Amino acid sequence: MRAVDIIEKKRDGKTLTRDEIRFIVQGYTAGEVADYQVSALLMAIFLRGMTDAEAIALTEEMLYSGEVIDLSDLDRPRVDKHSTGGVGDKTSLVIAPVVAAAGVIVPMISGRALAHSGGTLDKLESIPGFRTNLSLTEFRSMLERIGVALIGQTAEIAPADRKLYALRDVTATVPCRPLMAASIMSKKMAEGITGLVLDVKVGNGAFMKSEDEARKLAELMIQVARGLGKDCVALLTDMSQPLGSRVGNALEVIEAFEALRGNGPEDFITLCRELSAEMLVLGRAATNIDEGRARYDELIASGAALEKMREIIVAQSGEPRTLDDYSLLPTARHQRVVKARRKGYVQAIDTEAIGRASMLLGAGRLRLDSKIDPGVGLTIAARIGDEVDENTPLATLHYNSAVLMDEAAALTLQAYQIGGERVEAPPLIKAALR
Repeated sequence: MRAVDIIEKKRDGKTLTRDEIRFIVQGYTAGEVADYQVSALLMAIFLRGMTDAEAIALTEEMLYSGEVIDLSDLDRPRVDKHSTGGVGDKTSLVIAPVVAAAGVIVPMISGRALAHSGGTLDKLESIPGFRTNLSLTEFRSMLERIGVALIGQTAEIAPADRKLYALRDVTATVPCRPLMAASIMSKKMAEGITGLVLDVKVGNGAFMKSEDEARKLAELMIQVARGLGKDCVALLTDMSQPLGSRVGNALEVIEAFEALRGNGPEDFITLCRELSAEMLVLGRAATNIDEGRARYDELIASGAALEKMREIIVAQSGEPRTLDDYSLLPTARHQRVVKARRKGYVQAIDTEAIGRASMLLGAGRLRLDSKIDPGVGLTIAARIGDEVDENTPLATLHYNSAVLMDEAAALTLQAYQIGGERVEAPPLIKAALR
């Protein structure tokens, strides 16, 4: 069997066998298949697609390329959440402490910035001292002691995905349904969970631009989860504008900390509440969604969720004073306000362009080896449906280097479509698949 023959087969739109998929996954993990060959195969898959059977086979081969954690001895439900990625999406930083405070174990293995979307690990690492590179022994110890851990993918967990994840980011093959499903589910199914809640983003700031694409991705991931004996629920949620008002690592951490105090933008709070409620039901800490919402409200109001976040920060070597003193977080030295050029209403926002602007400022990775600046990003002032006048602030750019500032500012201005008629923002939650 040769990699070039497998590439050619997929290039021509044919279906790969499990043996062929295994050959590529095992060979690439072992360093026996070259990056350039896998890059070619990824593009062939992007252009030609995969059947559900191929996608499930790819997921399972990636899953079993490493260790599958067994947490059954903890004798409590273990539930995680995964978002398919968007702009301003920092829900994990709220949901994990809320659900853990309710007694559900939350083993959360997260990712880094991918294309225009932010990464949970990069946000957490903007907290001084915070370690996401825990060993599996440390991971298990945290779950036993405080019921939650937020870590990066270890060398033992789905090593094939770790290599493919980075390669997809630099080969323009991120928004591909079978590759997304395999990447997400190979990591999540290795965590030792009993249940998973999926937040599948839809809109111009998401990798899935249409509701039909997002629904197919959600259905495929649910099929994979249930085939492996796990409970799974998916929400299709809107990403036609940034989630919340802050985009950028430390900026989003502040917004998450405020949400744990019951403050923050309505859309962000609503999504945190809904996703938490779904996790609480799968974790047997609530009997239905309404009870899950009430439990969320109680855990926020009592301060239990905030204190659980403090426990997480301490356990992962971070500086807990950041919860109370945001000046301890990285801060950009300069700001620039982008203002409207005409009177009217915000009719649409090119959310992907906002994400790219954030990348240009240094909040994301332009190349595989790019270093993230944790203090930079954007604060969003105007949202879909808002009335603006000439010179009304649309967004504030927080930056340290002026090298790409003009390009980032131009992208931000161009992202806003302003017209004469008021429009309603799309619904935040489009569907729930159970």
